[in-house]
Order: sequence, then structure tokens, then C-alpha cells
Amino acid sequence: MTHDGHRLLPEAARIAEHLLAVQQRVNDQVDQLQAGLMPEVRRRLGLAEAEAVDVSDLVNSRIAGLSVVVTPEAVATVVPLTEASAATTRAGRRAMTGIVTGTDPRLAVIAGPCSIHDPAAALEYAGFLARMRERYAADLEILMRTYTEKPRTEVDWKGFAYDPYLDGSARISVGLVATRMLMGRITELGVPVAAEPLNALTPQYVNGLVTYNGVGARNVTDQTARERVSGFSAVVGFKNSPEGSIEVAVQAVVSARAPHEFLGVDRHGMTAQLSTTGNETGHVILRGDKSGPNHSAAHVAATRAALRARGLPEVLVVDASHGNSQKNHLRQIDVVHDLAGQIAGGEPAIRGVMIESNLVAGRQDLDQRDPGALEYGLSVTDACVDLPTTEAMLEELAAAARARRAAVPVAG
Repeated sequence: MTHDGHRLLPEAARIAEHLLAVQQRVNDQVDQLQAGLMPEVRRRLGLAEAEAVDVSDLVNSRIAGLSVVVTPEAVATVVPLTEASAATTRAGRRAMTGIVTGTDPRLAVIAGPCSIHDPAAALEYAGFLARMRERYAADLEILMRTYTEKPRTEVDWKGFAYDPYLDGSARISVGLVATRMLMGRITELGVPVAAEPLNALTPQYVNGLVTYNGVGARNVTDQTARERVSGFSAVVGFKNSPEGSIEVAVQAVVSARAPHEFLGVDRHGMTAQLSTTGNETGHVILRGDKSGPNHSAAHVAATRAALRARGLPEVLVVDASHGNSQKNHLRQIDVVHDLAGQIAGGEPAIRGVMIESNLVAGRQDLDQRDPGALEYGLSVTDACVDLPTTEAMLEELAAAARARRAAVPVAG
């Protein structure tokens, strides 16, 4: 199977075509089997023959189409984890768990594009992070932000997993296969992956490939999101709400750390009852809000107090972008500088920093009528800093982590 970034999407389309043909046959056989068995079930239950009722105006009245989709099990069978990928995720989760719990004194840095839209550019960026991981291994655990789903306040492009061709064709099966292939290739380079899952289904397609899952500001109050991550094998963080509420993120941490029973899906895409143990790695992510940043020492102290009041570990990650940069990618430099000062000064609660970074600085608009006109390596969602700026940020954070480690051991 090719690993060339420019060939990844065509290869994903070829795989999806074969898997969809198989799934259609499976679905047809399930329909036939149920049609043959259900009359006998009704007879055993003593039920009268069902009356024919026209419900066409009551069911799926606003559904314009219903298509077969590839299943997680089928995709994993054709695009399996390699030993190198598994080793990367295993080591990444162990390191991130250690950082969150305080047994690893290093600082986590989650860096990468606001969203993934070009596999070739994503793999080039991953190569850059692989070099940075080697350089700063003693002080930083660097993960790649590999977000293929994009939360939307209203309407816009929903991400590579849902519209991989960027043209509104919404070939979701291709996007799901391509997402798994891409994460597999990134982890084969030795770079752990961070993601932001938006629904109950997509995490199944990348099982074993994600080290860190962030629950976004728009989803932090969602009960089902809190329940799902209580069973995630990955480390999880919760952002404060878009309005700036830290309390909802704290509540989410409490919920995610508890066991839950809920409806989900299994590896075949079938509805299943899931029982979870709770995720002890849950923590708060400060991302600012529309009214301003929340990365200052005062904000960190207030968040620590809120966590302490609930009996939770005083652990947090700070997002240098979004509300903390007020949508100006260059302000991430100032945010990182402030955080580095706090860390070097011995602040133990800050365990990680998030940075939106890409091959090229800035952003561009996506015209779905002409996606081929996009500039290579430039974000189509939020603006990002470029590689030299990212490298300088990593150097500053590494120095801060060294200073903190020399002065004050991180407490769990």
C-alpha cells in the first residue's frame, strides 16, 4: 500500500469502493435474514399479523438520501495498525498519562494545523514534528494536532473525514478510510496523534491510533460526549465553553472520570450497550473566549481553585490559539511567552500547551467550486503560525520545562 501523501486519497477511494461493495452485500443478507426470521418471532410471541400502515409521511420525511458506509471493522482489516504505529501510540499514551498524573516532569505540546485538508502537507508537517520530537525529547512530549473533523457554529466545511475532496461531494467513506491511513502514516513516523472527535462513530475508525482526544468548546456540555470519553483509551481534555465557562469543563472532567452505561456502536457499526470504567486522565483545557484570553497566572490560579474545590487534580492544558489569541495567529507567540514564564517560574499545574501551526503562516478561504486553487500548506480554517515560528516556540517551552524541572518537581 502506498504511503505517498499525494496518492493517499486515491488509494483511500479505491479501498472504500471495495469495502462499500462488500458492505452492501452484508446489508442485503441481514435484511433477508431478518425478513425470514421475524415472522417466526412474532408467532412465538403470540402477536397478530402486523397491520399494513402507511408511515411514509411520518418517517424520514426530511432525509434526502441514505447511503451505505464502510464499517470500522472492515476499514481496520484492510488498513491495519503496523507495529511501528502501535508502538508510537502506546508510548505516546504512556508519556501523556505520566505528564497528566505527574510522574513525567516534561511538558506536553500539541502542535499542528487547525484542520487537516491535504494529506501530503500533513505528512510533510509530521516530518517536521518528528525532527522536533528528537531534538526536544528530554523536555517536551510533542504530539501532532490531526483534526479531520471540524465543529461548526452554523454552516461550513465539516472537515476531511466528511468531505475529503473539499468540494461538497461528502464522500464520507473515503474520508474515514483516508483519515485512518493518514493517522497510520503519521504514527509510523514516530509522531503521536491528537484528535477532536465530534460524534460517537468516528473514534471507532481510528482505534489504536490516537494518543490524545480534546473535547471542543462546543461539545463540552454534551452529556453523550462526556460519557463516550469515559471509555476512551486515550488521554482526554475538555475545553472551557465558548462563553468562557470553566465550570462546565470541570463538570465534564468529573463526569468523564466516572463509569457510565450508554448506547454506542461496536466495531461492526452495530448499536451496542457500552459499559465504561471512567477515564482518570480527564483535565481542563483553557482556550479563552470571545471576551478575552484566560491563560494568565490569575486565570490558572482560579482554575486550580475550581479543580481543588471538586477534589480533582490541579492539572490543565492551555490552548495558545482560539480565544487566547483572539483569532490572531501571531498572538500565539505572546501567549506561549507568558506560559513559558509561568512554567519556568515553577507553576506545576500547566502540563501542556496547544499551538495551531502549519507549513505556511496565515489562512486562506476554501472555494468548494475550485479546491485545486488552494495554496499548499496553508490553513483553510483558522490561521496558523509557520514552521520557524513553531520551532522558536518549542525552544522557549523546552527551556521553561527544563527550568521548572530543575526548580520544582511536578506534583500529581
